[in-house]
Amino acid sequence: MKKNAKFWVAVALVLCLISSVGASIFQTDFGSVTYHDMTFVTESGHELDALLLVPENATAENPAPAIVVSHGWYNNREMQDLNYVEYARRGYVVMAISMYGHGDSEVIASNTWWNDENNANGLYDGVKSLNKDSKLYGFLMGPGGLVDHKYVEFTDELIDEYRNTGGFDIIGSGRTKLEKESQFEAGYEILKELGIKALVIIGGDDSNTNACVLAEYYAAKQYGVQVIGCPKTIDGDLKNEQIETSFGFDTACKTYSELIGNIQRDCNSARKYWHFIKLMGRSASHIALECALETQPNVCLVSEEVEQKEMSLDDVVTYIAQIVADRAADGNNFGTVLIPEGLIEFIPAIKKLIQQLNEVLTDPATGESREFAGAEEQIAFVKGNIAPENLAILESLPADVARQLCLDRDPHGNVQVSLIETEKLLSRMVEGKLAAWKKEGKYAGKFSAQHHFFGYEGRCAAPSNYDADYCYSLGYNASRLIANGKTGYMSVIKNTTAPAAEWIAGGVPITMMMNIERRNGANKPVIRKALVELEGAPFKFFAAHREEWAKQTAYVYPGPIQYWGPTEVCDQCTKTLALEQAK
Repeated sequence: MKKNAKFWVAVALVLCLISSVGASIFQTDFGSVTYHDMTFVTESGHELDALLLVPENATAENPAPAIVVSHGWYNNREMQDLNYVEYARRGYVVMAISMYGHGDSEVIASNTWWNDENNANGLYDGVKSLNKDSKLYGFLMGPGGLVDHKYVEFTDELIDEYRNTGGFDIIGSGRTKLEKESQFEAGYEILKELGIKALVIIGGDDSNTNACVLAEYYAAKQYGVQVIGCPKTIDGDLKNEQIETSFGFDTACKTYSELIGNIQRDCNSARKYWHFIKLMGRSASHIALECALETQPNVCLVSEEVEQKEMSLDDVVTYIAQIVADRAADGNNFGTVLIPEGLIEFIPAIKKLIQQLNEVLTDPATGESREFAGAEEQIAFVKGNIAPENLAILESLPADVARQLCLDRDPHGNVQVSLIETEKLLSRMVEGKLAAWKKEGKYAGKFSAQHHFFGYEGRCAAPSNYDADYCYSLGYNASRLIANGKTGYMSVIKNTTAPAAEWIAGGVPITMMMNIERRNGANKPVIRKALVELEGAPFKFFAAHREEWAKQTAYVYPGPIQYWGPTEVCDQCTKTLALEQAK
């Protein structure tokens, strides 16, 4: 028995030896391909391990084409053996790398290899990969820096200082609108002086409208300057069939949801307050809807639904008050209400009022805002120049809200809705309605309110892994659109619900997204804001569950953004995007 065992062990060893020799002969093409096991330090200062295959025909005097191959998320360099062996046998130099955290490559956080600052980082790395002598400049404080010739040149040292950080403090951001020929020419002067051949504009619908107009102007003048846009807005309202989302939305929503979750945990502990939470998002309700999907509050108002149902302010107040009363009947005198920042503009009667206010506050001769000696003069002018039915609506509003509607606009002619304390207005009116119901015997609970406005807390938070990857990819892709001679295009990345290695890069003409809207008393071409689609999957999911969330205390507490751990936890996209892209 022992002799048989030794015999079969010997046979097995011989077979292993023959297999190893055979595999080596095949993989080296009978010795004509040399293998080098290597490690190297990347520009980010981290170490990668790789396998370099050099065929005998590739020499310093006779260089051969090179191919770099890499693996998917869960593997290492050997996963590409079928490819790198065959390429090398055909005469190509091949490098098979193990990504960070795989094989013998250095283990680092995923958001340190692809990185709002990361858009500049991706663009910088992209242009340097095309030509190491290329230069990248940042114009300070947005379009204003282009017009006023204020800029900084990006260097390795400057870029590395800002990788994977939130915000855009590397150059600042601004609200200057590019729409005058004098501005276009002033911009061209500095572009020509610096030898700049391409301009990348990063921002939302207004900024990318600037990009489109500027691209058309420079092309008509044959100035030889390309203009590319990148979608950036936390509001989530720059998206369409080509743009899945804008960078910043994911991070902002996760940051706000953490805060809402904290409030809901306290709310469910103290059980004595109703928390009215206003969320940033100037027009569209995407942020409020996404946060509702993540946290399951008792009430979430969606501006687009309010407009579609032609709800009055009193209708909105009654809706909230009824949920408060129903919960009180079950002994629950507490809850949370999410309010989109732009709600006031979507109440039909107030929307009509705002439209006329925008008209009368614009000087038709210049298209600019009228100048007044003071606030009281401006309010008196408004009241004397709007239709009687609009004046009646204006005077029915609380004095502070009416005053804000009459006063200053932002540079794009919009009401500054963030200055209107909608959360306090609604809680005050809900309290009044509950007091009336109590006198009528329709309500027997207790009502006490707390108020919150989450805006700047989420705008410049440390980016989520998703935003870091997405933002970097948009910037890098912008450099490829430039290299391919495109102008007036938006950098787009698709399939972003899949792992980053499966994302699809491309570009789309910005003119495809343009339509005519009334701005500052005149019709102007602008990119249409993407509002919440009431027939879309995210809203339908919310609508199917909101009655349950209103009655029950079904809070979810998301906690802080996760960076390390399983990819299904750390790299997940928003629930909005997952529902929209669900096959």
